[in-house]
Amino acid sequence: MERVPAVRRRKLGGELRRLRDLSGMTSGQAAEAAGWHQSKVSRIETGTSSVSAEDVEVLLDVYGVRDRDLRDLLATLAGQGRQRGWWQDFRDVLPVEYRDFISLEAGASRARSMENSVVPGLLQTPAYALALTRDVMPQLSAREVEALVDVRIARQAVLRQKAPLELWAVLDEAVLRRAVGGPAVMSEQLRSLERAATEPGIRLQVLPFGAGGHIGVTGSFVIFSFPRIADLDVVVIDHLTSSLYVDRKEDITAYGAAFTRLSNIALPRDESVALIRRIAEEMSRFAGA
Repeated sequence: MERVPAVRRRKLGGELRRLRDLSGMTSGQAAEAAGWHQSKVSRIETGTSSVSAEDVEVLLDVYGVRDRDLRDLLATLAGQGRQRGWWQDFRDVLPVEYRDFISLEAGASRARSMENSVVPGLLQTPAYALALTRDVMPQLSAREVEALVDVRIARQAVLRQKAPLELWAVLDEAVLRRAVGGPAVMSEQLRSLERAATEPGIRLQVLPFGAGGHIGVTGSFVIFSFPRIADLDVVVIDHLTSSLYVDRKEDITAYGAAFTRLSNIALPRDESVALIRRIAEEMSRFAGA
């Protein structure tokens, strides 16, 4: 399955090709101005070879791109942005696929998430994350579990940063009724979801069991969108041992349409919050029994 770097290379190449076209230069002219062979520009634009942040800077200079935010974004896509990601401190416990996922999440401006099994990581409480990690990966040591929970909670900073990630999550009712960690832990988690649903930048909807079968039952997915570049959207589909990254325009369009259909049949915000509250109260009663 394809990793983020390959997806990034194609996205970056496409954007650099667009900027070259806007500059009115041919690939041969761009290569000559950069002091390169034309084949290097072609490989970069098709995403068939890796490109350094320094080479990106050279091309942006050639194309006359002065926008600092855009330059920083494209340097980050090259995998060598100016700032080292905090998740690199957890290299000993994080698989490379998970680090790739976090890097996408950290750079995105919006995430549309369909979840049919568990609470999205960005909305999990520490207790829920701990119980879930223990249950899903029983082979891990206590230290590794603790580190993964720390990462899960650290990821949530994207919701509170200066330019916060906009999160739109559609949750199957099963997510709310699966008592991860037991009724007490789940009750706390649901109360946290209830509060999150009122925060600006977070849109939360629930797909009730009464909605019947829907496309979301076939698997959870996340659609990441990025600032400044409309064609940079990436879909991430979770599997047991890895993640699949989808960036073909036709596939992204299909997943976007699927998410729209799901949001249309899901409960509106107020009704979703009311259902979350009712289930939280049920969990509280079970916890006190």
